[in-house]
Amino acid sequence: MADRHPLIAAEELASFVGDCDVRIVDCRFNLNEPSAGYTSYLQWHIPGAVYADLDQDLAAPIGPGTGRHPLPDPTKFGDTLGHLGIDSGAHVVVYDECSGAIAARAWWLLRWLGHTRVSLLEGGIKRWSALKLPLESGAVVVRKRNFDPRPHPELILETEEIVAAGNRRAKLRLIDARDAVRFRGETEPIDAVAGHIDGTLNLPFAESLNDDGTWKNPEELERLFARVLGNDRAVRWSVMCGSGVTACHLAIAGLIAGRPIPRLYVGSWSEWIANPDRIVSTGAEQKG
Repeated sequence: MADRHPLIAAEELASFVGDCDVRIVDCRFNLNEPSAGYTSYLQWHIPGAVYADLDQDLAAPIGPGTGRHPLPDPTKFGDTLGHLGIDSGAHVVVYDECSGAIAARAWWLLRWLGHTRVSLLEGGIKRWSALKLPLESGAVVVRKRNFDPRPHPELILETEEIVAAGNRRAKLRLIDARDAVRFRGETEPIDAVAGHIDGTLNLPFAESLNDDGTWKNPEELERLFARVLGNDRAVRWSVMCGSGVTACHLAIAGLIAGRPIPRLYVGSWSEWIANPDRIVSTGAEQKG
């Protein structure tokens, strides 16, 4: 799947169901009720889909000074992928029920480990169901395969680099994918501190979507990115959010718009505020 086409339509995926070279991964997850995603998966899912849990499979355990969803160890995550029936030859399709907000994390992790044959289901399981395409229940058992992880560290932005940038932080072109009210510090429903990192920009990931949960076209997406990054499509940029999950959704939107793949600040806001000495800003972003 080419960089500029990271999405797959439900109609196209339906023709691949049952193909042994295609592995479908259900990533449904509810931050407020962590077990709800797997419960929904057992009740109904796309035929042949296996399940990946955001907390248990797509992140490492929380540690001192980390964000809520730390980067998993490459070897351990490679083993997880193997248990999901994924090897280097598989075309992986990920989906959720919130227009890719969670599944994008799985997409990014696979790209980070060098696996480019990965697509996100356009419209997720909601559109699949609306089209009355087949569903099944119960857990899917697959044969373990060997996945060879080949990490790409150049796709990661670390806290230390952001700190070191100081008053030159704007040069990182770090875009925060959280809602504007969270970015401005007017409300914070998840983390202990409200606000944003000074020098960062804001582009809520949901602005990439149409009202029906499908993605806007490349021209519309480029207008969004030009608003925050300018018209130079080659400029390097980075993404963050609350814990390195919905930021991956923004990375996909950027690719569709014609931008280069960004670096991900995996720790994101929840890691930044883990150290009370780090500066926290509120209000609107300052552009200059």
